[in-house]
Amino acid sequence: MKATLIDYKDTKSFSKLLLDYIADKESLRPFYGNRPDLEGLKKQLEEKVFPYRKELKQSLLLQYEDYQDNHKSIHNIELLAESNTFTVTTGHQLNIFTGPLYFIFKIVSSIKLSQTLKANFPEYNFVPVFWMATEDHDFAEINHTSIFGKTIQWDTPSEGATGRIKTDGIAETVKEYQNILGLSTNSEKLSSLMQEAYIKQPTLAKATKHLVNALFQDYGLVIIDADTPDLKKLFSSIIKEDIIDNVSFNEINKSTRKLEQAGYKAQVHIREINFFYLGDNFRERIVENESGTFEIINQNISFTKTEILKEIENHPERFSPNAVLRPLYQEVILPNLAYIGGAAEVAYWMQLKEMFTHYNILFPILIPRNSAIITDDSVAEKIFRLNLSFKAMFKNATVLKKEYVRLHSAQRLNLEDEWRDMKGIFEKIKLRAHKIDPSLGPSTDAVKARLKRSFDSLEKKLLKAEQRNFSESQIQIDRLKNKLFPGDVLQERVENFAYYYLKYGDSFVDELVKNLEPLEFKFTVLY
Repeated sequence: MKATLIDYKDTKSFSKLLLDYIADKESLRPFYGNRPDLEGLKKQLEEKVFPYRKELKQSLLLQYEDYQDNHKSIHNIELLAESNTFTVTTGHQLNIFTGPLYFIFKIVSSIKLSQTLKANFPEYNFVPVFWMATEDHDFAEINHTSIFGKTIQWDTPSEGATGRIKTDGIAETVKEYQNILGLSTNSEKLSSLMQEAYIKQPTLAKATKHLVNALFQDYGLVIIDADTPDLKKLFSSIIKEDIIDNVSFNEINKSTRKLEQAGYKAQVHIREINFFYLGDNFRERIVENESGTFEIINQNISFTKTEILKEIENHPERFSPNAVLRPLYQEVILPNLAYIGGAAEVAYWMQLKEMFTHYNILFPILIPRNSAIITDDSVAEKIFRLNLSFKAMFKNATVLKKEYVRLHSAQRLNLEDEWRDMKGIFEKIKLRAHKIDPSLGPSTDAVKARLKRSFDSLEKKLLKAEQRNFSESQIQIDRLKNKLFPGDVLQERVENFAYYYLKYGDSFVDELVKNLEPLEFKFTVLY
């Protein structure tokens, strides 16, 4: 593959906060720790302290009992027991069939950054980690994917944590996905992989792990499911503080207010208690009543203060952090240097800085995940033949088509020179009118304004008429835009990876790892 890099700001696809973070704007510096560069990562290595290496290793080895043939990942888990080993983490929900492309890009970013760090700091070990959001309960966000323009959706009753959803009702959805893949060596391999993951694994968490492991095992990726009693136990003191004293609510609100005062919009809403109570078939909010009891919404379950403290002590696995506490949980149980996430994730992490400071936990370096468009030479050739660039393709289609006609037309389509002459004439008319009667000035201006509107209308008609003479190129631009931006959004937010796997096979992941550079902070076009 060949790669073209484009500045994020030139894509008009990313938030002001993310662009300011990349540009190192001073207004954002209070909301994160070390900078996302090699110098900042070196500082992070020197500052990071992690006390739970033995516990983490034991937990992960248990989670990998069925994957003993994945020697590289097992080796990396063993390395986590050593004081010079650190993780680079990304995470995502359990989208079926991996969902949109950026699911894959996140993991590749984690792998590539780990490789880059090893090359620059060879005395340390770096382990790429994929955090499965097994406790998330928003099934509607993950129960579908798009392939070849068709949406495939798994409709099944869903209650509680998505990682615990049984896969015994997914067979028809898997079949629908497989039928779209066609007939080829790569399609047979991908079809078999989906069969192994979703038909032979009992839960969505295990299915996702099986699929991700198969795609990335050559890179030693470690996949973690933190919905376990042994890891939750390491977090139990913070669970107690959040529920009893609302520590995170108070601290995060401090950061949020400062962030808003700096001109940025808060990404997530903070609650007094930021934990859910987790059962086999439910995940419900915990609220404190005026009487001082702690109620589980919709479940007819309640605890006194003494009872809930005892429940946390005996069953920490029943307490599930929400979106604002999950990052803290992650940093407590991993020797993590950096978190790789999308623009929205970077934004909500910045609301959390005061909470990390309160608990004296080192804030991880925030690395925006790689963003990319994947296309082929035929599309690239059509773009170049039109004397356009990949950067130009990010413009609105209407604007792009008008610019193309103005650039290539043999006729001058704007009336700027004529209007400049006309303005001079009106100045003379206005001066003459003023000498006759000073009150006629506004009338002259009104006539001038009406004529300007007529000029603008005529200019639009000239452009529209000339666009008809360029109808073929206008159609090509529309087709190229639709190819690169399906539904007028970034390809990575819609398309599943299957199309590219069918074309490239296992080398698809290899090409992504080769070409994506997490510390470049550029949008990548691969073709």
